[in-house]
Amino acid sequence: MVRARLWSRPMSQSGARAASDGESNAAGEAVDFGFRRVSVDDKGRLVRAVFDSVAPRYDLMNDLMSAGLHRHWKNALVDWLNPRPGMRLLDIGGGTGDIAHRCLARGAQPIVCDVNARMLNVGRDRDLDGGALSSISWVNGDAENLPFADSSMDACATAFCLRNVTGLARALREARRVLKPGGRFLCLEFSRVVIPILDRLYDSYSFRAVPLLGRWVADDEEAYLYLAESIRRFPAQEDFAAMIAEAGLGQVKHRNLSGGIAALHSAWRV
Repeated sequence: MVRARLWSRPMSQSGARAASDGESNAAGEAVDFGFRRVSVDDKGRLVRAVFDSVAPRYDLMNDLMSAGLHRHWKNALVDWLNPRPGMRLLDIGGGTGDIAHRCLARGAQPIVCDVNARMLNVGRDRDLDGGALSSISWVNGDAENLPFADSSMDACATAFCLRNVTGLARALREARRVLKPGGRFLCLEFSRVVIPILDRLYDSYSFRAVPLLGRWVADDEEAYLYLAESIRRFPAQEDFAAMIAEAGLGQVKHRNLSGGIAALHSAWRV
């Protein structure tokens, strides 16, 4: 269970400090972990501890925190991807396999890759009950060093993962590396609210209600405070689109969902 003390003062989305260029720093240098600055090595350990702690209740908490909206957002990602039968799809940071299962239902061949073994175990255990274990591959691997060959994937999708990596630019380059020429990249991530008043309501909800839900349902308030803080450290829609382009992907577009609470980014390896 994560018990590291986090700075918990709410910060408005418009006032959040600009994100760095996303590169992994040398060992010992500081990077963001929510609103804290920690060493590179410590961030990886702390993020793994967060997801180890919340894994058993992760999917339930997603439903409660978003009032089920996360399901519609994930459906929007899959609709925009439009997976075809036989498509080799890499679900980066796919955790318990929500995106992978949606793509499997449309005939794709999904591979879930996640650095957190406990999240993967929850997904595999669910597959044992559902009979899909032989259809989805589960791989313990790092988004910044994907254990797959160059140009081996038809598509890469990721949902609510990239704000947790240490080197965002490196993770984007890795996604490009494993894509085949003409392959598609799609990212669903929390973003910047673009509707006045909603942004303040969302801040209040994120920093007050969500950690309380984490305490009551997952027995870990600190983990969900970190998740709220990590959203404010992630680049805004246009800034993230620029990072995707800098990683070598083309035709970058984005769509806001629910007033910018979440956003979809799409790009291609051209």
